This record gives sequence, structure tokens and C-alpha cells, in this order.
Amino acid sequence: LEPVMRAIKKQKGLKLKTVVAGSHLVANTWGDVERAGFVIDARVRMQKRGESGRAADAAALGRGVSGYAQVFDAMKPDVVVVLGDRIEVFAAASAAHVAGVCVAHIHGGDRAEGVADEAMRHATGKLAHVHFAATAKSAKRLLRMGELEDSVHVTGSPAVDGLKEIEAVEGGPSVLVLQHPVGGSDAEEERWMRGTLEGVKRWAGELLVLGPNGDAGSVGVRRALEGTATVEHVPREQWLRVLKGARVIVGNSSAGLIEASVLGTACVNVGPRQNGREKPGSVVDCDYGARRVREAVEKALAINAGRVRHPYGDGRSGERIAALLAATDWGAVDVRKRNAY
Repeated sequence: LEPVMRAIKKQKGLKLKTVVAGSHLVANTWGDVERAGFVIDARVRMQKRGESGRAADAAALGRGVSGYAQVFDAMKPDVVVVLGDRIEVFAAASAAHVAGVCVAHIHGGDRAEGVADEAMRHATGKLAHVHFAATAKSAKRLLRMGELEDSVHVTGSPAVDGLKEIEAVEGGPSVLVLQHPVGGSDAEEERWMRGTLEGVKRWAGELLVLGPNGDAGSVGVRRALEGTATVEHVPREQWLRVLKGARVIVGNSSAGLIEASVLGTACVNVGPRQNGREKPGSVVDCDYGARRVREAVEKALAINAGRVRHPYGDGRSGERIAALLAATDWGAVDVRKRNAY
């Protein structure tokens, strides 16, 4: 979201208000927002530290809807801008739409299974009044879902903005591991994570392992990581430099399919979390298991990822989105949704 936020601050006729919620408040990464030069205008507490699982996510979603509703009632925004498919996004879009506030959705129409991510992404799309699609295929999917043609814009992904200027960190790890849970039982998630760690142990001397998000199954992933040197959080600017300097990223993060493809880093995509997402030629899919992961890493290392094309735009997404936000007469937008067919 940072490129979009910076472009909004520069765009005549727009005033940025920033609401920080969810995982930022659990992992105490909200400081990254302030260090990037943004004022935090409100906070919405959703997840509770130490609680995880599908039921905990559902409860957090409810707290999010209530919290956002209070914030929006006080803030009186013309439009609420959200990105992606997570419960923080769905909560914000739900609160805004029901309260009669316009919603603009970035990265709608994508496919990616996650835990409950794809359903929440498409549900958020149906709550949104304006769509900023990352790819032409995603835009077509939104139209097939019944969204109005003049509400759907192909802007590219803001995750791509500024990546051409990123310089690789010198002497950094060549193999990155970032595997999030997919909603399996803790025992399954532990077994799957152990398989990935076993599959990359040949590259142990050049490895960086990152901790997972807090989705259902994260307890099992963390159990598998016990005894492994793990980094919990890397600020995005530093993370991009590390990612560019690496030869391959292993796991199931969308960064392996989007940012890595732009930065020239190959990706081993493990398991079903990103099923359906558009995948450049730098991505090697594999199922869970040490042998499968090891063979996929060997295959990925042979790819010239620097010459791979991707479908996620030209790096000017933020300015396009800000311009479209400024050009829209939000007072004239009918907040009542209707299907186009």
C-alpha cells in the first residue's frame, strides 16, 4: 500500500487518512508505518496475542467490523481504500459498505486459495464500488462476477512500484524460506513445514528462514521451526533488497510470485496456498515433502529469472490509483450495488 499512500499524498484534491489494524498491532510492526513518514490516524484492534485458529479469526473479524465502524463514523471518509483478501480488509470493506461509505478495492479478482482468502477477496469485491485490478485476467474475472464495466480499472500491482530501483543486499542469503499455514491442523502444518526445512537443508549455509503469519495452523508451523534460526520481521525496504539478492525464495508467499518475479529471483511455490494466482515463468510449483522441495529448488536455481516476464504492471500503479481516486466524484457514486447482468 505504501506507493498508493505516497501517491495519494501528492495528488491534488486528495487527503490521506491512515487506519492501522490487525496484525500490525499484534506484531508491533505499526512503527514501520510511522517510520515511512505516515501519520496513524486511528487503530483497530482485531486479533489477540496468543490466539490463533479459524474460530479466533472469526471473532477477530467481528471486532474489526465494529472497530472500523466507529472509526469511519468519526472520520467521515469519502472512500475507504483496501487491498487484498485478509480479514482486516474484509472487515473494513464490510463496515464501510454497510455504513454507506464507498469502497475502493486493490487486487480484486485475483485467485489464491490461502486459508479463506479467495472467498474473502471476492466477497470484498462485491462490497466495493471501484476496482483497481492488478492484471487484465483479474479485471475480466471481476466483470464476470457482475461488476459494472466502468468501475473496473487495470492499474497493475502497487507491489511492483519502485522495484526497478531496488539494489540487492551484498553478502546476503541466497535461499529464503517463507511458508505460511494454509488452515490445516497444527500436526499437518508442522509436518509440511518440517518437509520444507528438510528439503532446503543442503543450502543450510546460505539460508534465511522467516516466521509465518498468524493464520490458522501457525502454531504447527512454529513448532517445526523450533531450533531453527528464524527472523520474525524484516521491514519492507530491507526485505526487497534481501529478496533481490537471493537466488530463490521457497514457501508459499505471494512475494515469490509478484515481487520476486520483478526482482529477478526464482521461486519454489510449495503447496496450495497460491493456487489460481497468475504465475510467471520464474515459479516452480511443488507439493509438500522434502524430496519434492529439494528437486524443485534445484530446478528453480537453473532458471534465468532475470529474463522472465510478469503480468503485474509497469511500476506506476500507485499514481494511476491516486489519479483515479481524485477523478471520481464520490458524492455521485451510488453506494447501493447492483449486478451488471
